[in-house]
Amino acid sequence: MKRYITLALLLVTQAFAEPGPKEGGKGDGPLPPTVPVQWEAGKTKVLVIGGGSSHNFAKFFGDTDVATLKAAGYTVHYTEDRDQAADLLAEADVAVISTNRKFFDTAKYRKALFDRVNSGKGVIMLHPGTWYGFPGWPEINKEIVGGGARGHDKLGPFKVNVTRRDHAIMVGVPDSFDVQDELYYMNAEGAPEGTNKIEVLAETTPSIKYSKPHPSVWITDHPKARIVGIALGHDERVHDLPAFKAILNNATKWVAGK
Repeated sequence: MKRYITLALLLVTQAFAEPGPKEGGKGDGPLPPTVPVQWEAGKTKVLVIGGGSSHNFAKFFGDTDVATLKAAGYTVHYTEDRDQAADLLAEADVAVISTNRKFFDTAKYRKALFDRVNSGKGVIMLHPGTWYGFPGWPEINKEIVGGGARGHDKLGPFKVNVTRRDHAIMVGVPDSFDVQDELYYMNAEGAPEGTNKIEVLAETTPSIKYSKPHPSVWITDHPKARIVGIALGHDERVHDLPAFKAILNNATKWVAGK
């Protein structure tokens, strides 16, 4: 009898185990080593989640952005491990999510992210985090991103214009600034029915494809959590930009409710 109970427990455990590897999607960079979290006492805890394809995540999101946030006084942890990310989402004060690693779409990570926002803890969806990156997980775009992008202009120059000068996220940000980046077509084709509305804080100059501006920084209208979308961020030409650093720091402060 004991043997059968043990076998049954094993089968249940296997049934609920997360399927598939943690890396190896099309174009994905290698999964870096996962290091234990070491939060500094007395500081706002910021979890930065990255990883996937088409970007140097470790360098720009893991090094540059982490350095920017640490210089602003936050304690920061960067991870590309879906299980560690899921485990830390509940305890971080702010989560900055930029991953497009397909293997993040697991039951454990989904639950952790939605438990977070439904408990009132906010997130910043950054650059590839604002993409329609998970075909089997439309809820992340509908409820958290407030839509998303399915394409972008070729990497090149455009301007970002502030549209809500009075908002805290725009403090210290120029009314208009130049970038070399991917101009994301955020909600260019319209958002699916049921998608949470967004309030645009800054927008691009007209894209080449659509000949109209697109949201660049916005707030998603979520009933419980503070959520910010930032479409900027392909490489060092944005991550090193003072205007971008100001937006990231301001968004982190606002999401934390400071």
